[in-house]
Amino acid sequence: MDTAIQPVTHRATAAAESLRAVPTAQTLSVSAVYNLSEAGRKASLLAGGDGKAVQRLTLQVPATRLHLVSVDLNGAARLKLHPRFERVDSQEVVRRDGPPTYDLPPSIEDLFKEAARNHELERAYRSNRSQSRDHRRDADRDRRLKLAEEFLTEPSQRAMVHPVPTPKRCFMATASGRVMFDAATDVGPARDVPREAYRRFRADLRTRKEQNLKLRAEHLALHEEKTRVIATWIAEHGSEDQRGRHAAGLLPVEEVIDALTDEAFASVADIPRYPLDGASRLQEHLRAVTGRSNIAVSAADLQVVGVDATAASAAQWAVIQQLESRLPDTDVTLREHRLSSRRDPALPGLTVYGVLATRHVGPFILRQEFAVPER
Repeated sequence: MDTAIQPVTHRATAAAESLRAVPTAQTLSVSAVYNLSEAGRKASLLAGGDGKAVQRLTLQVPATRLHLVSVDLNGAARLKLHPRFERVDSQEVVRRDGPPTYDLPPSIEDLFKEAARNHELERAYRSNRSQSRDHRRDADRDRRLKLAEEFLTEPSQRAMVHPVPTPKRCFMATASGRVMFDAATDVGPARDVPREAYRRFRADLRTRKEQNLKLRAEHLALHEEKTRVIATWIAEHGSEDQRGRHAAGLLPVEEVIDALTDEAFASVADIPRYPLDGASRLQEHLRAVTGRSNIAVSAADLQVVGVDATAASAAQWAVIQQLESRLPDTDVTLREHRLSSRRDPALPGLTVYGVLATRHVGPFILRQEFAVPER
């Protein structure tokens, strides 16, 4: 059993020794493939050849030139004519697929010279590739080291949450794409990145959970306060019908909020409210501007975009001052409403104005908008 297990190095040494033991007079049948250009095909026909573009020959290569031969996994030996290797400058060697092309049918010695040149350039090509890989590996290691140091020294940085960081692996988003850190394969500070990324990820989850619980508690407290205020108002000011529906849990909250709003702005009830007639106003505007009496704008067709106004006319400013003086604890804002048609956005729009008054009454934020003169 012991003699059946041979180390790989012994087999490789034995193969090398057997290759050196081949008599120098022994030859190997090798296939050679090359191409002929049109001029080469003509020359081949003139010389009695077949004139084909792809030429295949079988050569006998002596043992002293076996370095010019490659053998594939199927045992087929071929002369090293392709892939071709060319030196484009004093340093760089590039690989070209396909066999060489000749304008004249080459001699056997020409093919050997081409294979020898290919052999030398292939060695240079592989050496350059190895150096390039080493350079890229070194550059990648330096980049990963820099990313790791920046991450570990900057507490605000976070790893990507998809995939979820683990103590063994995490991903960092960079300008050149995501970078994976693995505690099992990385070295130096990069090895500590997954554990720290996981710690920060878990800490963020705990903080977010605490914030959500706090926000939920605030919302529940606000809801309870609103419920208490509504119950108090119903008991003091509600009608019999409202008390009955409230006791049965069927009184809409909106109905109570509307009543609270009317009470909050009762002192300015004489100031006209902002009319919610945007569809009819836009329809009248479009008919007047276009001269088309068949234009119809429904409530579903109306599109309203509201923004804070940047200028006010004298008449509008007078309404604002009146509201501020009579409601000193109220925020008053001039609003600009841009009306347009959803069905035909190309039609000219209409801009109307209103004054929005906002008051805080207990846990409720109550709003009411008032009409102002048009410009």
